[in-house]
Amino acid sequence: MEERNPANEAEDIIEQAKIRREKLAKLVGEGNDPFTKTSYPVTALGADIKGKFENYEGKTVCIAGRLMSRRVMGKASFSHIQDSSGQIQVYVTRQDVGEDVYAAYKKDFDIGDIVGVEGFVFRTQTGEVTVHATKFEMLAKALLPLPEKYNGLQNVDMKYRLRHLDLIMNEGVRETFYKRARIISGIREYLDRRGYYEAETPVLLPLEIGADARPFKTHHNALDIDMYLRIETELYLKRLIVGGFGRVYEMGRIFRNEGMDPKHNPEFTTVELYEAYADYHTMMDLVEELYRFVAERACGTLQISYQGTVLDFSKWEKLTMTEAVKKYAGVDFALISSDEEAQSVAAEKNVPLEKDKTSKGHILAAFFDAFVEDKLIQPTFIYEYPVEISPLAKRKPDDPTMCERFEYFMMGMEMGNSFSELNDPIDQRARMEAQAAKKRAAGANAQVDEDFLDALEHGMPPTGGLGFGVDRLVMLLTDSASIRDVLLFPTMKPKK
Repeated sequence: MEERNPANEAEDIIEQAKIRREKLAKLVGEGNDPFTKTSYPVTALGADIKGKFENYEGKTVCIAGRLMSRRVMGKASFSHIQDSSGQIQVYVTRQDVGEDVYAAYKKDFDIGDIVGVEGFVFRTQTGEVTVHATKFEMLAKALLPLPEKYNGLQNVDMKYRLRHLDLIMNEGVRETFYKRARIISGIREYLDRRGYYEAETPVLLPLEIGADARPFKTHHNALDIDMYLRIETELYLKRLIVGGFGRVYEMGRIFRNEGMDPKHNPEFTTVELYEAYADYHTMMDLVEELYRFVAERACGTLQISYQGTVLDFSKWEKLTMTEAVKKYAGVDFALISSDEEAQSVAAEKNVPLEKDKTSKGHILAAFFDAFVEDKLIQPTFIYEYPVEISPLAKRKPDDPTMCERFEYFMMGMEMGNSFSELNDPIDQRARMEAQAAKKRAAGANAQVDEDFLDALEHGMPPTGGLGFGVDRLVMLLTDSASIRDVLLFPTMKPKK
């Protein structure tokens, strides 16, 4: 195959754009300005016509979409029109649409133009469902050409920057985002059926909380105060539990001023939910049911193929963090009795430790990160986390060094996080103040959310909570390797 020259491509685009503008000027001069059209009476989509041919055969329909191909054969021609459902063939003849329209169709119309077609439905001799045009008109002129048909958008960076072209040229990309919509509606349907109330909480916050994530900072001119984009929705939703809501959730954007890779984007979508008088066992059952419901709804199966591996959503393994580290690292932290002993084992196993994270609980978590997480391919719950890394989770009554918390994993990715929520305001204040002090020592302006603590002091019932990333779930259910493949407009560095 001949290698394409970007400089030549750019010159060709400029030349095509010039010609298309000249065609537009000609149409305007003839009184046929396509941009004056305000609507078009669409009566059917291409996919419906093809899928239910018996209901449409011989009937007149109006379709509209983008002109994707044109094959001129004298007095008759074939084109393909692409609407939101896909493509359908159109048969255009000079006899049926008229000589002037047919001449314009051949000379003034271009691939990429938006057109409207009225005609009757039939099947060609080759068996292709087709609309036989009786009227054919331009609804909008494309002044720039589409990417070359067979090569399309090859540059991955350009696919994300020019998502509109990616969607036009790649049916698979459109299907990914249609499936994303089905996944999101499935999550809402499941939670609504269980009696959860969908809430909307603030995105702009007046303080930087002590959580580990780094926020985006902005300034509110009218109030003359710095504000922060939220890094979670947890504290506001818990106030609703205090206020008397029994079950509440929010699906929304979260913003974290951190790194970017195939699993992370600075803004992403999460679901957080809270249920009064429940615990992390309740949430574990909910996760299994929710994922099965959404997988069936979006994919029609519980066996999901992801990057060559079949994930079985009907089977979930359950391990404590201590059991998982014993299984994959060969170290039993149940037999380690002190921080010093844990530090010695870490040195033996070459597990690096941060200088302020040298307790037994921190080291157990470090072993998990080093030896376990990337081994968790099939759906797996890891539960009972050290209290040091769980500032908002309730301690286990029989072991106060551990918390009633779980995370769940697939394909070596953490997919969600759940607690039996901490509702002791005294314990909560101590943990939040320690967390904020640590963050301030690192140069941040972290504060304790006094409004939240005030709410907690009015009494919050025992509560189970869960948070999970929607984008990573969509990645799995659409077999997408990168989070950018499931975000319509991922964050990109501006081009110069």
